[in-house]
Amino acid sequence: MNWLRYSLRAIKIVRRGTWAVLTTHYTRLWFRANGATVGKPFLSNGVPELELSISGSLTIGQDLQMQNGLHYNMIGRQQKCYFVIGKGAAVTIGDHVGLSGTAIVCHERVSIGNHVQIGMNCVIYDTDFHDLDYRKRALLPEDYSGAVIKPVTIGNDVFIGAHSTILKGVTIGDKAIIGAGSVVAKSIPAGEIWAGNPARYIGPAPATTTATAETSLPGFTGIHSARALNEAR
Repeated sequence: MNWLRYSLRAIKIVRRGTWAVLTTHYTRLWFRANGATVGKPFLSNGVPELELSISGSLTIGQDLQMQNGLHYNMIGRQQKCYFVIGKGAAVTIGDHVGLSGTAIVCHERVSIGNHVQIGMNCVIYDTDFHDLDYRKRALLPEDYSGAVIKPVTIGNDVFIGAHSTILKGVTIGDKAIIGAGSVVAKSIPAGEIWAGNPARYIGPAPATTTATAETSLPGFTGIHSARALNEAR
């Protein structure tokens, strides 16, 4: 029955390839119709969600590669990419960036550098969404005026493992590595490995080159645990 397995495999490859071409063209048109600036080349496996305010902005550099939905980068907790950009807010994504089921919610500014890889199911928030004062949260309608908003900056050649959360006000330095499942609530210096909840310093990142980042697969799984990082030192 090998012939059947090979036939099914060939059908799957052709179907996914055709779908990638269609969704890439559709996504590019949809983004541009909403006022986004999209560089070339551009790849979108599956269709992401975009909520872009008329006064907001989304700027994408060259060679963005996105993995969206159930059938791409299948490592569990599958979702499409989400871009939610509020009034006057700005999201900037550099060149050669890979996003895999990534959600970006921006109320002021989120900046992602060049050669950045962000694993499946990561979220990036530049806002607390709600006030810390329980009395304001209890109001009907809720008072959101005191919710803290601070920009997020991710440097060049950064590697963020799957299922990580990047919170408001964080700056991640160039060539830093974030272990999978981390919650990053404070800034991380360049060239360091951090992991955990809350994220803590693990050790120095291995020396890498831009060429290495360029040839890595998009939508990677990411570093899986702080223990793995310690063992790798």
